[in-house]
Amino acid sequence: MTTDTPARLLRLLSLLQTPREWPGGELAERLGVSRRTVRRDIDRLRELGYPVQATRGADGGYRLVAGKAMPPLVLDDEEAVAIAVGLRAGAGHAVEGVDEASVRALAKLEQVLPGRLRRRVATLQAATTPLPGGDGPGIAPETLTVMASAVAGRERLRFAYRAGDGTGSRRLTEPYRLMSTGLRWYLVAYDLDRADWRTFRVDRVSEPFATGARFAPRELPAESAAAYLRQSIRRHQDAYDVTVTFAASAEAVAARLPAWMGAPEPLDGASCRLRATVEDPVEWTAARLALLGVEFRVHEPEELVRCVGELGARLSRAAGR
Repeated sequence: MTTDTPARLLRLLSLLQTPREWPGGELAERLGVSRRTVRRDIDRLRELGYPVQATRGADGGYRLVAGKAMPPLVLDDEEAVAIAVGLRAGAGHAVEGVDEASVRALAKLEQVLPGRLRRRVATLQAATTPLPGGDGPGIAPETLTVMASAVAGRERLRFAYRAGDGTGSRRLTEPYRLMSTGLRWYLVAYDLDRADWRTFRVDRVSEPFATGARFAPRELPAESAAAYLRQSIRRHQDAYDVTVTFAASAEAVAARLPAWMGAPEPLDGASCRLRATVEDPVEWTAARLALLGVEFRVHEPEELVRCVGELGARLSRAAGR
């Protein structure tokens, strides 16, 4: 009989998170307790915010259903390893829409994984070769998780950095935000040695180390981290300005664009215009615009106009037109 109430509640919660209805008698047998104890434990879970639904009958059943808020999950070893491997496989590439959230989730999960499970995750990842997620440079998941944890915990971060010309340096920073543009990861941070704000490409970072020293956030010299990143990219010699008109509302287009590109300006209820600074290859920008699923027209730069035309002609030929 299970007399440790916290351990029994965790075991009960693990059973209920299996998508099925559990008869009260079966739960009592699995836990080695009486049905009355099962009912009391169900009440305790409800008090903790878990939405447990009960059905009437000779052997009433219990099922965990969707509630208003997501309660903590209980994972067994295999489930935890599977989730960690999946998150690590995707974390090295910037995946729009879920990129930053997936890195935060990976950082939280790896922080609490026992050493034996961390070794299993590392072994599985080393034995597999994921398909490339795009043209962006790959990044070690450990680099992203260390940096994400430093951002969340407001810890000073030290790392080695390689500039575009190959020059190496050591940086001590106060990390502000970790961001993705769809192909690349960037860290917006205050550089303590240079006493100024900087933007770092994460694929050029190595040996990141959270020092444990806390800091109070400084005021960012821009309205948001996305705005600061746009300004930084604009100063980059490979960046170019894009102007595009869409035959859709500003709200509809903004929902499909990455936040770092900014918000389109409404022209009327059925169209809008986007002005953004981009440093990704024009071929990738052309494909991204085509995948938005709305009619659009590129005004500048001329190189992007030509690229969109060539892409459209190529797709028309592929369709036999």
